[in-house]
Amino acid sequence: MDENKQMHEGHTDVNEHDAQMGMYMTFKSGNEYFGLKIQYVSEIIQFQTITAIPETEDYIKGLINLRGKVIPVIDVRLRFKQQPFEYNDRTCIIVINVKSMLVGLIVEKIAEVVDIKEENILPPPKIGRNDKTHNKYVYGIGKVGDSVKLLLDPDKLLNDEDLTIVEQANDMPGEEE
Repeated sequence: MDENKQMHEGHTDVNEHDAQMGMYMTFKSGNEYFGLKIQYVSEIIQFQTITAIPETEDYIKGLINLRGKVIPVIDVRLRFKQQPFEYNDRTCIIVINVKSMLVGLIVEKIAEVVDIKEENILPPPKIGRNDKTHNKYVYGIGKVGDSVKLLLDPDKLLNDEDLTIVEQANDMPGEEE
């Protein structure tokens, strides 16, 4: 049948992974552009109705139903302690896979997919007091042409309490603690 393809399948995966190595999905939040490694990005969806979860952090906007899967969504601007923004028709949700769980990130605007080579990634500057909250989520600064993108560590976007909420959201409804 397709024996030739099967023999080379493992090899193709390696190339595909290599091809994605330096690729980042970039998006705008406030006045800055952020980048996420493309391998974390599951899909990008239009903004949709969110069911609020009581007694959670303000940046956890609630839950959405994605083809029968309930996933929590986070407002990136609120997470970074930036000014909140009004959702509009350009607002998107980037669905990412963190610690084998799906989480939605509400972003103002998707920018582009860029290729950032390893040598163009600098460590974040350690200047001044650490009052810039989003610095703790940023592991590097990617140089793209004349601009820079702040590269995010998706694992740090969620704290352990958030992960508990996510796990509960993925459990059967009606289960009590």
